[in-house]
Amino acid sequence: MESYKKLLLNNKVWAANMVEKDPAFFSRLAKTQRPEILWIGCSDSRVPASEITGTLPGEIFVHRNIANMVVNTDLNLLSVLQYAVEVLKVRHVIVCGHYGCGGVQAAMTNQSLGLINKWLRNIKDVYRFHREEVDALPTLQEKFDRMVELNVQEQVHDLSKTSIVQRAWKQRGAPFLHGWVYRLSDGLIHPLIELEAGSEIDPIYRYDNVDE
Repeated sequence: MESYKKLLLNNKVWAANMVEKDPAFFSRLAKTQRPEILWIGCSDSRVPASEITGTLPGEIFVHRNIANMVVNTDLNLLSVLQYAVEVLKVRHVIVCGHYGCGGVQAAMTNQSLGLINKWLRNIKDVYRFHREEVDALPTLQEKFDRMVELNVQEQVHDLSKTSIVQRAWKQRGAPFLHGWVYRLSDGLIHPLIELEAGSEIDPIYRYDNVDE
């Protein structure tokens, strides 16, 4: 059987199981979505947000890209962020990376990979900011793992630099920003960083007129 056909069969089984457990599940879900969480994760197929957090449809608003990046010129990410923060009014934004991230590892090499070079350049900047710390680690694996962590932390700080988040902080005291990292070898998530609403940020990135 073709793999895509199996997906359709699995979908029918899943939908039937959900109705068996909760007959009103889909009718209730179709009316509205009110997730409290925006998840910014990696596109890696081994890190599905709902699976690793044990959540149901409707509980997490999800955006995924290579290496869970928050890039200030990425209109896709910014559109998702604005909708989640200003319309859905999420209370938490989570950036979740994972050890063994191919995007992070590729960014630490000098290999040219074509179009994706432009995306990986953003991760290379993270490496440049922290090169002294990363290069001092004794093994390549430790370097990769630390870069995954540092990349997550930088993306959380990049969220705080957006006028979208700063405006929400002033207007409603949310969202809280979280940086997590997931370990493929044991399936566990490890919190790395948390910024409460209104956290101090470098004045260079602060917008004074976000209420306008």
